[in-house]
This record gives sequence, structure tokens and C-alpha cells, in this order.
Amino acid sequence: MQITKTAVSLTVEDVTASAAFLKRHFGYSEDMSADGFVSLGHPGGGVAVVYLRRGLDVLPEEQRHRLADGVILAFVVEDVAAEERRLRGEGVAITLPLREEPWGERLFQITDPNGVAIELVEWVKAGQ
Repeated sequence: MQITKTAVSLTVEDVTASAAFLKRHFGYSEDMSADGFVSLGHPGGGVAVVYLRRGLDVLPEEQRHRLADGVILAFVVEDVAAEERRLRGEGVAITLPLREEPWGERLFQITDPNGVAIELVEWVKAGQ
């Protein structure tokens, strides 16, 4: 098998709001869209993000009304402290303050307009 692209698909109430959030704050752009659907790509590559509106008939019946609850969309960055300052400056609320885990993960979280948790992560040497 050859995988040519990876995407995460999240079911939300307001597709437009989540898509606008990623476009404004993370540089994503719209690859395609339709009523209740948008697919976003990033110029740096990485994972594509697809938003589907809850209740769409294209979703299997058992998934149609479930939301992206408990999912964390994580982006690995080079300077997480600078990203935290940038997002604060853009008026984004920090929902999990910048912290460092003992195994060398420095991270913080924000939440998009639909409640999807977005985590920014930088890998550092433990104790550095």
C-alpha cells in the first residue's frame, strides 16, 4: 500500500467556524467544500483537516450525530513559546497553559469555536 496523503475528519456543528479558525491562525487553505463539508490543506504539508457538519447523510447512521469530542488535533512546531505568544496576541484563549512534561514534551492547548482541542507541541530534551 502506498499512502499519498493523510487527513483527519472531524464532525462539528459549525463547519465554517472551525475552518475559518484554522485558516486564520494556522495558515490552512480550503482545498474543496460543499454544503456541510470543507477540506483544508496546509502549504507545509502534514495532515489535511476535513470538517463535516453533524447530521450529514453521507455519514454512517451510527456516526451521523456524534461530535469530535475528546479528540486533540496536535501540531508539532519548532518554537512553541513563540506560537503561544502569537496566538495570545491574536486574541486566542489558551485553554491549557504552556507546560513541559518530564519526558521532553513542551505544549499548550487552545480550543476552536466548536470545542475541538488543538495542541501545539515542541519536542525538547528532558530537563532542558
